[in-house]
Amino acid sequence: MTRTLRCGVDSSWTCVEPDAELAANLRQTAQHGSCGDPQTLHVVVGSVADVAKNALFDTILYIDVLEHIEQDQEELAHAARLLAPNGHLVVLSPAHRALYSAFDQAVGHFRRYSRRTLRNAGPANLRLVRLRYLDCVGLFASLANRLLLKSPSPTASLIKVWDSLMVPISRWFDPLLLFWFGKSVLAVWHDACTQEAESLH
Repeated sequence: MTRTLRCGVDSSWTCVEPDAELAANLRQTAQHGSCGDPQTLHVVVGSVADVAKNALFDTILYIDVLEHIEQDQEELAHAARLLAPNGHLVVLSPAHRALYSAFDQAVGHFRRYSRRTLRNAGPANLRLVRLRYLDCVGLFASLANRLLLKSPSPTASLIKVWDSLMVPISRWFDPLLLFWFGKSVLAVWHDACTQEAESLH
């Protein structure tokens, strides 16, 4: 994820990783330059509470992370205090409680979100500017697995099909369906102290 998102980005990047071994692996990978400039990549072992209190960020990302955190409202409130003026807080998480499975439990998911519950988890001092479902094709695949296949975890072949076929199709259909349903839910909050926030979509 870090390698993908840092591609072409020159600014400083801070990664928060609670697992010390994974954090060490990330640092080692960064030293080889495969995550962009190693001098601008910082790895914090722990949680957002372990980030320096005087640090400010233009954007804070939770990509398939928030569902692993039991106290999600407190987590996002803490993250909001680390946003620079006019910054953005972005959360992408699995959607729909009805899809919660043994796999979710096994990997430490406390919940799946709806648009309503993700909205409610957001910081009160930020303005919500995006709230939408993503991956409409993936939703049907997840439903099929939940009701028919009942696989406890995705196989490598299923992930390959998902990435190469389902996600590109969803990217085409999601806007046509007005982002009304999907396997994941996306929310973006804005520290709108100096600008008018965008309209909700």
